[in-house]
Amino acid sequence: MLRTYDCGMKLRFLLILFFISLACKPVAESQTVDARQPRQERAPIPASVGASRRTPIVTVAHDVGPAVVNIQTESTIRRREVDPFFDPFGVFGGRDRSYTSQSLGSGFVWSSEGIIVTNNHVVEGASRITVNFSDGTQVPAKLIGVDPDSDVAVLRVDAKNLLAAPIGTSSDLLIGETVIAVGNPFGLSGTVTTGVVSALGRSVPSKEAGRTFTDFIQTDASINPGNSGGPLLNIEGRVIGINTMIYANAQGIGFAIPVDRAKKVIQDILRYGQVHSAWIGAVTATITPEEARRTGLRASRGALVARVIPGSPAQTAGLKAGDIITAVAGKPVDSREAFSTYTATVPSGQPLPLTVSRDGATQSISVRPTDAPRDLGLRILWEIAGIHVIDQSGTVVIDEVSRNSRSESIGLARGDVIVGVNGTEVASVKDLNAALTQSAERSSVVLQVARGRYIYSLTFPMGT
Repeated sequence: MLRTYDCGMKLRFLLILFFISLACKPVAESQTVDARQPRQERAPIPASVGASRRTPIVTVAHDVGPAVVNIQTESTIRRREVDPFFDPFGVFGGRDRSYTSQSLGSGFVWSSEGIIVTNNHVVEGASRITVNFSDGTQVPAKLIGVDPDSDVAVLRVDAKNLLAAPIGTSSDLLIGETVIAVGNPFGLSGTVTTGVVSALGRSVPSKEAGRTFTDFIQTDASINPGNSGGPLLNIEGRVIGINTMIYANAQGIGFAIPVDRAKKVIQDILRYGQVHSAWIGAVTATITPEEARRTGLRASRGALVARVIPGSPAQTAGLKAGDIITAVAGKPVDSREAFSTYTATVPSGQPLPLTVSRDGATQSISVRPTDAPRDLGLRILWEIAGIHVIDQSGTVVIDEVSRNSRSESIGLARGDVIVGVNGTEVASVKDLNAALTQSAERSSVVLQVARGRYIYSLTFPMGT
């Protein structure tokens, strides 16, 4: 009896395992297929729809719509809380609690091999990113890289042969031409709005990002929360920009990143994992008509060359401090931001023609950008501040202060610790070098220096 009972239990156990495996196998296979290959079929427009209704906008929405995706993110927020009754002043330290925050944005398929493009602010701080396709398929995404300065992020999903959005150019945009925005405002997937190009080359300050974005396309096509990261298309159905922000207190004022600028950023991220900016070695400042009158300059607008770094492409090309750059490759320059925007999209080694005003005369100078030297940030630190640093126990310590330097004049000394650059925390010489390299074309650098329990913010002008 014992043996029969034992065999019966084994048989029943094996049968249960068998049926469980049968039940689970199709589901697993189905999930694998769905995750790896979203279905982006474009059903044909019904034959009953007459030619007069098949407008260019209808055609664009039909053809490109399946390439637009919804970006869903999750972020873990940790917050220390105190008991309002027993410990209202946090005497006992309180306790840490974690919260999950979810947000929605838009994006689009850049490459059929699983490359998705969206805004940096859509995925910033996310611990989990999910891409939702138009057929309902949800695919986890991996963040490849971001560029906060242009608000671009690049994702990769495990899917092949995707329907990608056709990529156009933003170099020949016309004020007043029709544009189409597609995205997921307030989670309403596949929303299409239309408008025109209202203006080009806009500089837009962002309090949330703590920076000014330059060279944006302005449009009156409706862009709402959730549209960020979606494509702005021309009437031919080609991507000419990436929708990114609106003026909260206005109607019909939205902005998009020009696709030509985004191309360079995306290509660099895919190739290097980060933006690989070409280096010129000229520190510039904006010239305004008021500044020109005050200083006696003949050019009323442009980018004033404040410093030329020794050994740089700018020095090799003959650029000098005091020159005013008025155009880049024929495009007028009216600010430092405009000059930086034009040069940011130039590949390393490609000649860049500059129009320069020098002593009232116009000159043409060709500069050939290169990759920045690996120690550029530390070289800049020595030139503008006269200090040398070393790594020490997870901190960046000043170990030399040059005589007659600005650092000596304001009282910096050996043993002081650099904890930040322009508000960015640094914990190693490598971090410091990278942060200063990114600031190489700014008009000034702000160092956060710790001495004892005090931290001081010290400004070092980049000009000569």
